[in-house]
Amino acid sequence: MKLLVILFGTFILALLGTALFQGKPDILFSGNLGMAVFIVFTGLSHFKFQKGMAMMIPKFMPGKMFWVYFTGVLEIAAGIGLMIPSIREITSILLIIFYVLVFIANINSSIERINIFKADHTGPGMKYLYVQRIPMQIILIAWTWYFGIYLT
Repeated sequence: MKLLVILFGTFILALLGTALFQGKPDILFSGNLGMAVFIVFTGLSHFKFQKGMAMMIPKFMPGKMFWVYFTGVLEIAAGIGLMIPSIREITSILLIIFYVLVFIANINSSIERINIFKADHTGPGMKYLYVQRIPMQIILIAWTWYFGIYLT
């Protein structure tokens, strides 16, 4: 849930900043900036914790490091795309699909008790999936839909 602090923190700071500099808060900009900072941050983590991220990928999938780097680049690109109004909606749709697809890696990670930071099997297991990851996925999908599609 620490990552949600980045999402909500950026959103609140952007609301305050736009209110200060524009005279009123810009909710659309702030919501998309929050998600953009969040997704770029998680994309960069694919390059710092690549071994742990590769362990999350189900065993039947070949080329694990390719997928780690590829999804990291996709996340960074999505963060940039959210900040470009002309491609924000399509970026949001693709990002929601991405969130659904990568949830498979989160399920596998919980089953295998993966600790991505240590790249070992000392992670919290299924408790993490039910208590943290599923609620976070719901928030990320709803946030992306609301600010990237609904308000656009």
